[in-house]
Amino acid sequence: MERQGLNLRKKLKEAGIGVATLAVFLLLWELLSRAANSPFIPGPYEVMLAFIRVAMEGDFDGYTLLEHSVVSIYRVLLGFIAGAITAIPLGLIMGLKPTVKTAANTIIEPIRFIPPIAWIPLSIVLLVGLSRFVFLLWVGTFFPILLNTIAGVKRASPTLVNVAKTFGASNSEITTKVVLPSALPEIMTGLRVGLGIGWMCIVAAEMLGGDPVGLGRMILKYADFLQIDVVIVGMVLIGVIGLAMNYLILLLEKKMFRYRVEVQT
Repeated sequence: MERQGLNLRKKLKEAGIGVATLAVFLLLWELLSRAANSPFIPGPYEVMLAFIRVAMEGDFDGYTLLEHSVVSIYRVLLGFIAGAITAIPLGLIMGLKPTVKTAANTIIEPIRFIPPIAWIPLSIVLLVGLSRFVFLLWVGTFFPILLNTIAGVKRASPTLVNVAKTFGASNSEITTKVVLPSALPEIMTGLRVGLGIGWMCIVAAEMLGGDPVGLGRMILKYADFLQIDVVIVGMVLIGVIGLAMNYLILLLEKKMFRYRVEVQT
């Protein structure tokens, strides 16, 4: 009971610090806006009005903030899932089979250093519609998940593996019941990192793509008309949605790995 009280007080203190920090940031932002007295540096109040206007009335093409947000989230999730279902199995194989890892690294390592944005021209030429966004997001999310999966497999306890072999466990049983559970913390970290990169990729892809819907496209449309208040609305929405999705994965992480003190603090 006492421990729960301490945890509650700690959370309330952290929440208070967060609110105070946000209030100071907004105040400084407002002061900077007034001092600059420029339409290109809107204050928090102007951004809030722009948010309400676009949310209620829509943008130049009639799309509301909700529609832009839903489309972007949908694209991110599709690419993120595609990255996860390809990177995790491959990471397990590469982590368990050094020969496969050596062979695959010949191709994977050079490609890993190519920024996802560099793939945009190729995707525009070769792909159409939703597949273009899914491909770019797959490129962005695949490598963080892959590398963390490999690292997690490498950190699996040799003692546990040897004990499982002693009791007659098959290779598939060792992989699913020993190696994979041991690697899950690192895999979850890779998922969170990959999701963050995915949001950066979707903004760039939507800006350069021809689809009029999406938060990235909305930012570009209003930037062309120098309406910075709506541009900032899009930027803030991207940050808030990305933070919320990251928080959901973190909550799942806490549920799965209650024994990890660093996840719970």
